[in-house]
Amino acid sequence: MNLNYTPAQQAFRAEVRDWLRAHVPAEAFASYDTREGFEQHRRWEATLAEGGWSSVTWPQELGGRGCDLIDWLIFEEEYAAADAPMRVNQNGILLLGPTLMEFGTPEQKARFLPRMARCDDMWAQGWSEPNAGSDMAAISSRALRDGDHYVLNGQKTWSTRAIFANWVFCLFRSDPHSSRHHGLSYLLVPLDAPGITIRPIQALNGKEAFAEIFFDDVRVPVENRLGDEGQGWNVAMATAGFERGLLLRSPARYQRTAQKLMDLYRKHQASADRDPSIREAVLRAWMGAEAYNLASYHTVGRVQRGARIGAEASTNKIFWSELDLDMHETAMRILGPRAELCDDPEVHEWLEGFLFAQAGSIYAGSNEIQRNIIAERLLGLPKN
Repeated sequence: MNLNYTPAQQAFRAEVRDWLRAHVPAEAFASYDTREGFEQHRRWEATLAEGGWSSVTWPQELGGRGCDLIDWLIFEEEYAAADAPMRVNQNGILLLGPTLMEFGTPEQKARFLPRMARCDDMWAQGWSEPNAGSDMAAISSRALRDGDHYVLNGQKTWSTRAIFANWVFCLFRSDPHSSRHHGLSYLLVPLDAPGITIRPIQALNGKEAFAEIFFDDVRVPVENRLGDEGQGWNVAMATAGFERGLLLRSPARYQRTAQKLMDLYRKHQASADRDPSIREAVLRAWMGAEAYNLASYHTVGRVQRGARIGAEASTNKIFWSELDLDMHETAMRILGPRAELCDDPEVHEWLEGFLFAQAGSIYAGSNEIQRNIIAERLLGLPKN
């Protein structure tokens, strides 16, 4: 693998760095799980779109820059190094956007992608149900065909930022006689449609990060279906691949956290070194982040030579979620049990990150399920 950047890639990095230096807000935003913070992040996303940085790998005519995945990794490195705001529309831009590129009709791409890039539309994800969490094939919410519409009934839960979004992409059972992975359809649903009720769910930190969505005879045009009727599972697995694989969690995010962890260790080294295992944990965090970065470049190289990311995305998801948790647990060990009583913004950031890291092994498919996928599809082991 050639780890040297071309002159064009070096020039791209300089362009990204200069733009971010000129535009990244000096003051930190409120949490995007609050109305104030959501709107602050949304305006920032619009600023990114104006500069052409909202979705760098998309075609220019759809709101992107037409960059390849190496340029995307470079952009992410500079974005993380600049401590730029978190991406509030990642459900749309990083998950649904690539899925629309692969499965959408020309009309759907033209309708949804430019508005998504500008953050005119903000997207939530509607897969999990009360009885279909990690076992997504157990979905029971119905979408019954009525002429040129579907009539939706059922409930979705744990829909990230659905209380603030105006669209949701969902899986519904469109064949009432089907079971498991069969007979599902992938639908794009406006959250202001008659018959929709949204109820917020508080996260560990008390913020309304999630919501339940109830559908009561909601009518959605057939033209809002992504992919063929009854083939929604295949479309959803493509979205899950983007979520578990490269796009949702770039390696730069973890490299930046590892760097901040090393800075935190140096700041508190006198007390941290009372436990030699803390220093070892910090070193492992740095090595883990670097390993993930190199693995991502290797994967991008394969993709650009025509390979597809398959079940190996599950190994990726386990690695980044457990790396994130290990780094934040190490930070908590450095800060000590009195950290929760501190007013320091840096300490608060680590506490928030620690709470969020608890969810990493659950969202995008629980790590237990990912290990089953690895065992069966990569290692060829028999099912239990």
